[in-house]
Amino acid sequence: MFDWNSLSNWKAWLSDPAVLNFMLVLGLSVISYILLRMIMSFVITRVVNWLSRSKGRLGRYGVEVFQHTSRLLIAVMALQIGLALVELGPVWDARVSHLWFLVLALQVGLWLDAAIALWKTETIEEKVDRENQLTVTIVSLLVRTSLWVVVLLSVLANLGVNITALVASLGIGGIAIALALQTLLGDLFASASIGVDKPFRTGDFVVFNDVAGTIEYIGLKTTRIRSLSGEQIVCGNTNLLQQTIHNYKRMEQRRVVFFLAISFRTPVAKAKQLPGLIKEIIESLDNTRFDRAHLFQFDDYSMRYEVVYYVMSSDYNIYMDIQQNINFTLLEELDKREIRFAMPVRSIEFLDDIPIPDRRESKMADGESVKA
Repeated sequence: MFDWNSLSNWKAWLSDPAVLNFMLVLGLSVISYILLRMIMSFVITRVVNWLSRSKGRLGRYGVEVFQHTSRLLIAVMALQIGLALVELGPVWDARVSHLWFLVLALQVGLWLDAAIALWKTETIEEKVDRENQLTVTIVSLLVRTSLWVVVLLSVLANLGVNITALVASLGIGGIAIALALQTLLGDLFASASIGVDKPFRTGDFVVFNDVAGTIEYIGLKTTRIRSLSGEQIVCGNTNLLQQTIHNYKRMEQRRVVFFLAISFRTPVAKAKQLPGLIKEIIESLDNTRFDRAHLFQFDDYSMRYEVVYYVMSSDYNIYMDIQQNINFTLLEELDKREIRFAMPVRSIEFLDDIPIPDRRESKMADGESVKA
């Protein structure tokens, strides 16, 4: 038989205002979710299609950001709409207002996180070096961690949690950790600075203080340099960035200055021909640009010429090959013209016109003078 008492209980349960409000909120939330999904799908599809036609960085980032719109947050927003449309009292109104900020903060955090992740991916694809990958990963991790810490603190503050003590404790703990690990953290930030600013890369030839060599590896704490004599030099990143570094790999052209010392016995007519001769020799070689050649000064034993030219390459071996060709050609041309290089010379002159007195005669003269 049918239990009329249970039916009456169901009717009483359904007539309860709390149950009715719950059913109403649930129904409105479902309807709102469906409508929001349709609206968001339409809008996001249009925006993504519009941004996809843009070939710039803005288009790529816009597509990636909008594709990370959370369905869960849309569902929470639909629930908020249902709660807002039903009169539930001031307590629920306050909770709903906090929920709006929670959804907005989390969604903005997801969008920014997606943009940072895309930046990391593109940067690593463009810069395939291992140290660049490591640096970019560290930077993106620090930025993303900072982003979510800010989002979390904002949400807690909006919910009424007093975050002053939390922030103060985090600050004190951070100071203590920084003091304990200041050398390590300094090298880590220096590594990030090298990765972002790129003062040098692997394979660059650098010179600082008494160190000259090729960058072999850039790590989190140290940079390793292979010196010209063969040994590996390990430098802390912080100490390395404090030096004045000469990066010869990025030198587009090399300015070369050398001197030529010619004997004073060279005739003036031949001495005047030297600047033009040097210019012809340098301009006949590839990867060179002649600047000037002048009789610079008169030394103690030579006429000193100063020559300036440019090698249109940063390769040291190419520079040395060019300088060697210039030197050999100068030797040949000067030999043809019988022009001699200056050599330190000392001349001794004997003065034969001045008579040297005889020692015996001087002694006799001195004795006579004494007797007298």
